[in-house]
Amino acid sequence: MARRTAAKKPSGTKDAPPAFRRRTGIQGRTGLTGWLFISPVVLILGLFLVIPVLMAAWVSMSDWTGRGSPFGSDVTFVGGENFSAILGGEGLSARDFGTAIRNNFYYVLLVVPLQTALAMFLAVMVNKQVLKGRGLFRTAFYFPSVTSSVAITVLWLFLFSATGVVNKVLSFFAISGPNWFQDPRGIFHILFSVFGLNQAPAGLQDPGFLGIPGWEWLAGPSVAMSAFVLMAIFTTSGTFMLLFIAALQNISGEVQEAAMVDGASAWQRFWQVTLPMLRPTLFTVLTLGLIGTWQVFDQIYVGTQGGPAKTTLTPAYLSFNSAFNNQRWGEGAAIAFILFGIIVVLTILQRYALRERDVPKRSRMVPVGADPRTAAAAQSSVRHADRVKGRDPGDTGPGDSSPGGTNQTGTTEGDRR
Repeated sequence: MARRTAAKKPSGTKDAPPAFRRRTGIQGRTGLTGWLFISPVVLILGLFLVIPVLMAAWVSMSDWTGRGSPFGSDVTFVGGENFSAILGGEGLSARDFGTAIRNNFYYVLLVVPLQTALAMFLAVMVNKQVLKGRGLFRTAFYFPSVTSSVAITVLWLFLFSATGVVNKVLSFFAISGPNWFQDPRGIFHILFSVFGLNQAPAGLQDPGFLGIPGWEWLAGPSVAMSAFVLMAIFTTSGTFMLLFIAALQNISGEVQEAAMVDGASAWQRFWQVTLPMLRPTLFTVLTLGLIGTWQVFDQIYVGTQGGPAKTTLTPAYLSFNSAFNNQRWGEGAAIAFILFGIIVVLTILQRYALRERDVPKRSRMVPVGADPRTAAAAQSSVRHADRVKGRDPGDTGPGDSSPGGTNQTGTTEGDRR
């Protein structure tokens, strides 16, 4: 009877193997369960991240003044007018944005490499086994990172005031210190004046990129911004030092011993052995430093609010000032999106510059201390064993003692059979 009522299958088709149908059903239920588990997080991210970003995108293309709802009938869609007003190179908004980009560019150019180098130097020093009191030094170096940025900024205002400690120390060396947070002169302009170049050459007086003359682009960070640069290096090096210490402690001592047996000096061991193995951590530190320096805001807000003469103005503070003080919310949101684009582009370029050229793509960015070639071989053997057994590569059998079906000796279940 069952044979009579069974539907006739089209010619040329084959029934799927029972094991395949069973595995497909299990995978479907597993996928549904996974989506149920992550659904609260997806809802939270959508509510507090995606929706605000979409609202900010709408505000950046509207003339909303901060009164009423941004979706009210009195709010007009202006397209890319706010972006063109900022990037057009004409008008006060464009000039302020160009000045903020110039100030922040020099801030990033000085802070990121210096804080990274200092953090790596401190990590190497406090990671030495012969150093006594390493815990005390680690705590002391990390302490500025856990202190409020507002408190650090107020402290910096006292230290770098005209009669502060810094100028007092400089006076011991017969140096008359500047009034740091009131001096708008650029560092490079001060150096140019030593050689008698006090005025802009004729070819650098006209407005150039983002409406800023070439002479202003060559000014360098102002004296006031230099004080903020020193503060950023002082407060962030401790945090990145911990990342480098964790990476250094994952490097096997046998690697250093092998280099010493080969006759490598201390500098050669660091430059040719330790530093390449710190590449993933170095990329993390540079990326975090890049993002943090382009988003600098609280120090500027507490310290100078963009002064003197807008030489400490940054895009983040300019966005806040345009939106909350000048009620130009469209321009403020547009500046925020441009800043986001700058950070993304620079991060991609940094990722490209730090890529591992001599290692296959599958083995890049392996954990510190692991041999990329060994890791790639282990992954290849696991995939081969899975294909031989006809199971999903990510599925571990009951006899496997580690993920991927490998035991602690690196052999697979298929190899043992």
